[in-house]
Amino acid sequence: MSTPRRAALLTLGCARNEVDSEELAGRLVGSGWELVEADPGADPDAGPAPDVIVVNTCGFVEQAKKDSIDTLLAASDVAKASGAKVVAVGCLAERYGAELAESLPEADAVLGFDAYPELAERLGDVLGGHAPAPHVPVDRRTLLPISPVQRPAAVADVAVPGHAWVPDLSRRRLEDRPFAPLKLASGCDRRCAFCAIPSFRGAFVSRPPADVLAEAAWLAGQGVREVVLVSENSTSYGKDLPGDTRALVDLLPRMAAVPGIDRIRVSYLQPAEVRPDLLKVIATTPGVAPYFDLSFQHASPAVLRRMRRFGSRTDFLDLCERIRALAPEAGIRSNVIVGFPGETEEDVAELEAFLTGARLDAVGVFGYSDEDGTEAAGYDGKVPADEVAARVSRISALVDELMTQRAEDRIGTEVTVLVEQAEDDDFECTGRAAHQAPEVDGECVFERGSGLEVGDLVRAVVVDTEGADLVVSPREILPRAVSAAEDPAAAALGRG
Repeated sequence: MSTPRRAALLTLGCARNEVDSEELAGRLVGSGWELVEADPGADPDAGPAPDVIVVNTCGFVEQAKKDSIDTLLAASDVAKASGAKVVAVGCLAERYGAELAESLPEADAVLGFDAYPELAERLGDVLGGHAPAPHVPVDRRTLLPISPVQRPAAVADVAVPGHAWVPDLSRRRLEDRPFAPLKLASGCDRRCAFCAIPSFRGAFVSRPPADVLAEAAWLAGQGVREVVLVSENSTSYGKDLPGDTRALVDLLPRMAAVPGIDRIRVSYLQPAEVRPDLLKVIATTPGVAPYFDLSFQHASPAVLRRMRRFGSRTDFLDLCERIRALAPEAGIRSNVIVGFPGETEEDVAELEAFLTGARLDAVGVFGYSDEDGTEAAGYDGKVPADEVAARVSRISALVDELMTQRAEDRIGTEVTVLVEQAEDDDFECTGRAAHQAPEVDGECVFERGSGLEVGDLVRAVVVDTEGADLVVSPREILPRAVSAAEDPAAAALGRG
């Protein structure tokens, strides 16, 4: 009997990339490959060395690109000891293709999204010394019809990572966590002046509701209690599904009813597209986290127009007020960009006024930098790099203070926490409440001696804060719902 070929997967970037990696893992296992650790030499019990190290790269901003290059170089160093091959996939590979291959000979192959359906075969070619020609990038927006409603008929001929749903074949979990991202859609039709994502992720494509529900039921069977819906723009979900303009409003209650799933979280909402019915269903549906990940980016109308976005301080504050009128303890988070071309001191002051008034739970602050192929890269009025850095420091300091204050507002309130790290000699017991998303927001820290286990869902009271983090005291461990794996009747829900 022949030994199966072995592959290791390393993932960088966002939760969307995590889903893509788990789809690639499913494809490889379904083709007879074995998944192993990338560097077993670092752990004597890790098992055999890989034949191929696949690095799922990120190509969003300059720092992400650098991290991806560094990971590829590190993987190459590990591979030299065992003779393994290194293959680059993901957004950086899709975006730069042959250019990346030429500048990084340490990678034995650079594969774009179109190679994903036959990844096992392509890796076999690499091992056989017949590496495919490096991917040649194209603007993936041109691969599907301009009209969204014409896309469902055409999408079968275009590789869309994270959309190939076949139970136990097209997804294999790579981390044993009680939460998991689930792709709602891919691509984006917006034309924000600073963003290159649509050019390499393509036009917006919704997944059919039945696929989303079926995958949620499958995840419940894998022990997942919280599903995080991810996309480039979740508020556009359904616009390419014939006759369905309320797709997300209709989908969320159905997802919340999937047995075994205790919490649904929606990420990546565009403020200008949040209609009253969507706001209400997120804020008030049991089982849906009252959590609003709103892409404000700025608050100055002048800067937003140059970004090719919409809104103002008044508009955004009104949206926050409407959310809290429905759910006073709702979590609201966002990202902002400072130093955008043409940004004035008055614009920065407008952003400060918005942040002070909005009292968001979490804010990511980013300094503007030119991105290849974007409209803003050709703008005049560039802010000097040292001034961009000064504005980042200034807004970050304000945000840190405001986030701490917002956390303190929650002292004495009750939260429901999903435990993600059990207490041991080195770590405190930690988890996340409904207003905290994985990795990008604060966390809840339990008092020592709680005795909780990973995957417990706990009703707790906030007793103190540590910056943006909450210190909580447990009151009750909530029962785990019956999953689709335990109740065959539940599986029908995902097929409805």
